[in-house]
Amino acid sequence: MHLTMEELEAGLDWIRQSPRNTGVLELIVCRPQVDEREVLKTGHLNLEEGLAGDNWNRKRSSRTPDGSAHPDMQLNLMNARAIALIARDKDRWQWAGDQLFVDMDLTDEHLPPGTRLSIGSAVIEVTSQPHNGCQKFADRFGLAALKFVNSPVGKELHLRGINAKVVQPGTIRVGDPVTKIVTPCG
Repeated sequence: MHLTMEELEAGLDWIRQSPRNTGVLELIVCRPQVDEREVLKTGHLNLEEGLAGDNWNRKRSSRTPDGSAHPDMQLNLMNARAIALIARDKDRWQWAGDQLFVDMDLTDEHLPPGTRLSIGSAVIEVTSQPHNGCQKFADRFGLAALKFVNSPVGKELHLRGINAKVVQPGTIRVGDPVTKIVTPCG
């Protein structure tokens, strides 16, 4: 059922061909409770919740002094090509645990922390908080998939995804362009 490391590595060239400056929002997933998923056609991004209805702001974080939700981990974005390879069936993408799946190059070279992206009427900012594969990811997609996303090339390509925060609230829809509008260097 799960792919081998060799099968996963065979998909790297396709992932590396992801669009660089303008991509596409392929899937929106709301996580109302732990282990619950709601696939949306339209979502609303706001400063308080990230994705409206998502449980991000109710989650505890080991990365904040008081254990509250980490402000720089409001949204998780994953490369749509990476999850398509790993999950094989689009109905399984949602179990990766990310809210936004984009057909876009997520590497630091193209989207360093501080980069702003427009999606629909919203603007989000890439943050420096790492997003790594965990045991739940391995349980859902296999140990090879976990090793793949956490490998040196997996980390370079951000195959497990990146974190972001909302800087301008707005409405997003599946199929919306994801456009790089501001980079930290101007």
